[in-house]
Amino acid sequence: MGERRQEAMCSHDGTARHGRMSPDRIEVRGARVHNLKNIDVDIPLGELVGIAGVSGSGKSSLALGTLYAEGSRRYLDALSTYTRRRIAQTGRATVDEVLHVPAALALRQRPGIPGVHSTFGTSTELLNYLRLLFSRLGSHVCPNGHHVPPSMDVALGRATVCPVCGVEFMGPGAEDLAFNSAGACPTCGGTGIVRTVDEASLVPDESISIDDGAVLPWGSLMWDLMKQVCGAMGVRTNAPFCELTPEERDIVFHGPAVKKHILYRSKKGDDFAELDFTYFNAVYTVENALSKVKDEKGLARVSRFLREDVCPDCGGTRLSQAARGPVVDGMNLGDATRMTLDELARWAPRAPGLMPAEMQPMAQSIVAEMREPIERLQQLGLGYLSLDRASSTLSTGERQRVQLARAVRNRTCGVLYVLDEPSIGLHPSNVEGLLGVVDDLLDDGNSVVLVDHDVRVLRRADHLIEIGPGSGANGGRVIAQGTVADVEASLETRIGPFLAGTRRVRTRERARADEVFARGAVRLATDAIHTVKPLEVEIPRGRLVAVTGVSGSGKTTLVLESLIPALRASQHAKNPDAAVPMPAHVRSCDPGGIERVNLIDATPIGANVRSTVATYSGVMDDLRRAFAKTPDARERGLKAGAFSYNTGSLRCPTCDGTGQISLDVQFLPDVDIPCPDCGGSRYAPEARTVHLAGDISLPELLGYTVDQALEALGETRLASAKTKLGILRDLGLGYLTLGEATPVLSGGEAQRLKLASELTRNQENALFVFDEPTIGLHPLDVEVLLGVLQRLIDNGATVVVIEHDLDMIVNADYVIDLGPGGGEAGGRIVAAGTPEEVAACAESVTGRYIAEELS
Repeated sequence: MGERRQEAMCSHDGTARHGRMSPDRIEVRGARVHNLKNIDVDIPLGELVGIAGVSGSGKSSLALGTLYAEGSRRYLDALSTYTRRRIAQTGRATVDEVLHVPAALALRQRPGIPGVHSTFGTSTELLNYLRLLFSRLGSHVCPNGHHVPPSMDVALGRATVCPVCGVEFMGPGAEDLAFNSAGACPTCGGTGIVRTVDEASLVPDESISIDDGAVLPWGSLMWDLMKQVCGAMGVRTNAPFCELTPEERDIVFHGPAVKKHILYRSKKGDDFAELDFTYFNAVYTVENALSKVKDEKGLARVSRFLREDVCPDCGGTRLSQAARGPVVDGMNLGDATRMTLDELARWAPRAPGLMPAEMQPMAQSIVAEMREPIERLQQLGLGYLSLDRASSTLSTGERQRVQLARAVRNRTCGVLYVLDEPSIGLHPSNVEGLLGVVDDLLDDGNSVVLVDHDVRVLRRADHLIEIGPGSGANGGRVIAQGTVADVEASLETRIGPFLAGTRRVRTRERARADEVFARGAVRLATDAIHTVKPLEVEIPRGRLVAVTGVSGSGKTTLVLESLIPALRASQHAKNPDAAVPMPAHVRSCDPGGIERVNLIDATPIGANVRSTVATYSGVMDDLRRAFAKTPDARERGLKAGAFSYNTGSLRCPTCDGTGQISLDVQFLPDVDIPCPDCGGSRYAPEARTVHLAGDISLPELLGYTVDQALEALGETRLASAKTKLGILRDLGLGYLTLGEATPVLSGGEAQRLKLASELTRNQENALFVFDEPTIGLHPLDVEVLLGVLQRLIDNGATVVVIEHDLDMIVNADYVIDLGPGGGEAGGRIVAAGTPEEVAACAESVTGRYIAEELS
């Protein structure tokens, strides 16, 4: 494959121009980004270069922090300062020299969450073609409501004459059919949903009185004195809400906005004031607050009192009535966007044949433009998605594949594409499609650097670079490079045995088929929902259970939308005051003794840099108390609170305890740099004068890794802190520094950190759900994760994982495979049993790959 690409490059670029040889590699010298150890490395151009290594080894620091950062920065440096101010830019990489780096594009592991107006159709740009198709080829509606047959008049920008009533009118243009501009439904603003007040949420506890806070919006969205105004309206505010008469309840929820005279008493004193105040009923209080929302934070305050429903006017299509007017093949644009990509691929070629002869060439041209993007998206396994699917509901892997498909469509040449774990969220059957797309990028004369852990992806690399050998301070150097065969033969390699197939992830003893249900089962029965058919499923207790299937087969619907809420509803059934409603589509749920359900997903921990590994794990509280007991602290009267970098007296006054400051550099992007006064430690100099365990200060300790901190505290009596640090080490997180901000942790690191507090508890009646826990994990990290899950099971827990990773699946006691396809082609349980039993099912797509792995 590499020779073919080199030949293509030579024929495309020529081996020399005007007697000068073209560079054939990127030369990186002295890279020190994050934990990289001043490395020198050459990256071949025009080839697929894979970068491997355990989590935290420095792979992304080389790929994104060095290659992409320098490739994109140098390209943007060619633009004017006025333009650069309006483009998000990366900073200069910490590297001595990078030569011959092309302009770079990155497809990140975590693409940004799109806005409310973004759909699968808009993000893939297929909706642009559909709008063009319906505006040019549609049967339009005249002002008197008559449908006019398709004609060239609209395409030529001429007025159309209605054959029924004779009125002349102009047909709509493509922009008039856009739900994010002229074609938006006026009721929902082009979002397809309307927010209405959920009256049940306004008074969740009717056993208390209004005076005691029964009406929640009057305590959080409105002045507290509204309780007194309500009393002036004739409502008994001192009686339990459940005892109010229907008339009183109606006043609370829907009373008129009349002005009342009240005697208001201040909460903080005995001062009284006479006020005239207009009554805001509970519903209007929420509606008024919603109308003033300006950002996501404001919406979050109000959203607890809202219910989202499909817009009654547009039916969720987001389009105005006029935009839904043009019809092709009996469908309007809203109907067309409800189609899945696979359905659109079958329908679109029919459209030209429905047109008059003179319009067919134009119709064929529009449909031809749609063909390639549809095929690319299908190649990446996204054919089950409908065009009206909100982009915000797509998984990380789905959003990344949409990005990749758009990149290939651009048909660029000479660009460096940096792909950060593109196999995330991909079923094994879709990996070949991904690699086919990468081949197309290379065949167009581009270079691809790909960070991944999937050995099937890495085996296809022309050149492989392995970073390691360990994580954090133990990583950051090149331990092997060359062809895949070269890396397999390397003495230092850690990925080599997995590439060669001489080592596989087998870390736990699985239950025998006849023992899987020996500890009981959770039983769930559901009606149809989305594209998932009615299901009946049994989940064995005290086992590791993998829920598998191709993308869109119904895994998320079964586990996250059915199993978890059904179990939570069952848990609260005996406590009416805290009742959680059973999902409408769930017919029955027998929890089988499960009393607690925990979802451990890969969402980032914390919203800002104030959340660190030390604070989240609870180690920080132990350390603050320990430092407060030292002779140095007692002599100066320092309590535990003084050692908080958020609010304590010892925090750095310059950065306010964040460890960094933001610089506004005018025509360049804002730059976050370590605080010049505390050096990023978050503390004032005085904090360094209080010592623990001989000569360690708290700022110094926060700069230690978990492993280093354990060693440093070895002689102390801080049992609680050492226990927590030991758990972090057992979770494979020993390389993280205590002061590392949690929002920047990878998804896998975030999942394991969330588990830290669970590993010492009895989990006899607990069920843990993990949504793709192997995301971003090297096979060696998967072994660590399996050990963590086994500890939960040993403590009595039931563990359910939604997975594509074969290493995890073949280590499961029980596999529930959905499918056989995605969307309407899936949604049923194809096979359920041990990995061997699923592998033996001819209909199971997953089973074929399990069989290969087991062999």
